[in-house]
Parts: sequence; structure tokens; C-alpha cells
Amino acid sequence: VGGVIGRWREVVGDQVADHCTPETFEDKVLVVRADSTAWATQVRLLVPTLMRRLDEEVGEGVVEKVSVLGPAGPSFRRGRRSVRGPGPGDTFG
Repeated sequence: VGGVIGRWREVVGDQVADHCTPETFEDKVLVVRADSTAWATQVRLLVPTLMRRLDEEVGEGVVEKVSVLGPAGPSFRRGRRSVRGPGPGDTFG
């Protein structure tokens, strides 16, 4: 885990590391979060190259899958934009 997350900037380079950060690494699956949907799409296209670099830098077979997530959206559960009521079970007919 330390090898994958700790050496992230070395493996992917400065430009990608500025916009994408590794979140978790469990069961040989690396989850990466991008700061925008455009960067998430770009990193998804770079996954084969990223897998090759991870095999070279960390070791072959350490990471078997890379999952790329987009930015986390705002939660409207509390605050000015929340609405009280029965929720999604409410139907009009």
C-alpha cells in the first residue's frame, strides 16, 4: 500500500498527480479520484499505460485493477437547499 500510494507522484508524473489522488488500495484494486470529470476521463484513457508503469515501479501483479472516480458532488442532505418531506417514496398518483 505504501509503495503504491506513497510513490504516486513518481509513477504518474507531476501533471496527473496534481489532478488525481489515490483514495484506497485494497484487494489489488487502486481507487483514484480526479478533481474534474475531464481529468477522470483522461485518466480512464491512460489506465493501460498507468498499469504498465505501476508494474515497473511497484512490482508486477501488485495492482490488478485501477478504478477512476470523478469529483464528489455536493451533498444537499442538510443546508439551504434541502427539502423536508417523505423523500423519494413520495408519488403523485
